[in-house]
Amino acid sequence: MQQLFLSSRSVLLIGFLLFSLVGCQKPPEQSGMPPNFVLPVTMLESIPVSMPITAEAVGQTEGAKEVEIRPRVGGILLKRKYNEGSPVKAGQILFNIDPEPYKIALNQARAQYNQSLARAEQAKREKKRLEGLIESQSISQREFDNASSDESISVAALAQSRANLKQAELNLSYTNVTAPVDGISGRFQFSEGALISANTSLLTTLAQVNPIWVRFSFSDNELKELGGALNEKNIQEVSITLSDGNEYPKKGKINFAASEINPSLGTQELRATFENSERQILPGQFVRVRVTTGKKEGVFLLPQLAVLNSDQGKFVFVVNEKNQATPRPVIAGEWKGKDWVILGGLQAGDKVIIDNLIKVRPGMPVTNMPNFKK
Repeated sequence: MQQLFLSSRSVLLIGFLLFSLVGCQKPPEQSGMPPNFVLPVTMLESIPVSMPITAEAVGQTEGAKEVEIRPRVGGILLKRKYNEGSPVKAGQILFNIDPEPYKIALNQARAQYNQSLARAEQAKREKKRLEGLIESQSISQREFDNASSDESISVAALAQSRANLKQAELNLSYTNVTAPVDGISGRFQFSEGALISANTSLLTTLAQVNPIWVRFSFSDNELKELGGALNEKNIQEVSITLSDGNEYPKKGKINFAASEINPSLGTQELRATFENSERQILPGQFVRVRVTTGKKEGVFLLPQLAVLNSDQGKFVFVVNEKNQATPRPVIAGEWKGKDWVILGGLQAGDKVIIDNLIKVRPGMPVTNMPNFKK
């Protein structure tokens, strides 16, 4: 938000200087004007309005989820199953890795599991047979203990074989690389036939663009103008303007607000989420973010041409009770369309001169001629 704040000392200084100008102004007859000359101008009566308290910042878009697609198993990359840059659905197969080595490994794991299962069942039967013999003391305690140990070992081996079988099944399923979320696919990083490594080779990226997120920040000074740190509770509205100057039709919501000021940048970081079902916005775009935190009562709107600049700040010409032009220092905020938002210096009912200002001098008699033009 572009605002100009004037200290009391500055306001008094402006008033003193302008008062001096009034005192030094030549009467009309000494300025080459007729003695009874009255300058025609257009006057605008000051009417207080309610204006939203807003601030703007540069933001950058990003996918709500940005995923790197890496294989869980290594091998020869056989085929790419999607079109680069196209939308994909969660669970859709993106790549095929040569499954033959993993089919062999699965068969080996299944055979090992069946072998372990047979041994475990045999050990269980052997222990049960010896239980009757130990009761009649037909065998030694040592023989029975050995049978019990064999059963425990075989059961543990069976559990290990079951886990190996499950891992082999998973590895085979991982030869179909699938999309974890809905999103827009990225560029293919390998050629078909390339040897890729598990968990390291980056095959492509996937960005979830609906919703789309926008990251932005405000400086410490901007936060003070807005009333303090921002969060999802005190921000009433979030909107963005795209690079072509058009405002995005959907409003956003804050889904992250940092709890502290970034010490290296002096800013509070924020993030908003926007619906993007038509994929009008892509990750990485720069946008203008506008947040609304409330309303300010008793402000005024004046045409930009009516607000003049001096070394001490901005001022306007108002018409006093004698129908004379009088300079008045004002505090200007942001632009609203073609108008300045005046935060201070005016009162309701003040008559502000809004045209023919190039001829206006302090103390000059003026008359209201609406829509006067020269």
